[in-house]
Amino acid sequence: QVHLGESGGGSVQAGGSLRLSCGIFGYTTHCLGWFRQAPGKEREEVATIDSYGSTRYADSEKGRFTISQDNRKSTLYLQMNSLKPEDTAMYYCAAAGACGSLRTGFWGQGTQVTVSS
Repeated sequence: QVHLGESGGGSVQAGGSLRLSCGIFGYTTHCLGWFRQAPGKEREEVATIDSYGSTRYADSEKGRFTISQDNRKSTLYLQMNSLKPEDTAMYYCAAAGACGSLRTGFWGQGTQVTVSS
């Protein structure tokens, strides 16, 4: 079993930055990722990182967001820069044995990010 807990969300003005954290408790999985869901929209993948350190980003986040892990692989981060109002959403971290299986893996409770114009 893997337990995940997000933190670091909040309210920020457009152009600002936030760093989200996700504490990881339990066994190590091959893939970790960040997803987000805005009201009335489907949950979408933001970024993923696997155990080799390979990262993948959604096109709208490339160059603005950075996913990373600490050396102990006990915390997952998402550094978000140049935030836009359309980034407003609940952000979730997820863990699974394969990056293609994140949607059906382990999930945290989410942390809210609100970006005002």
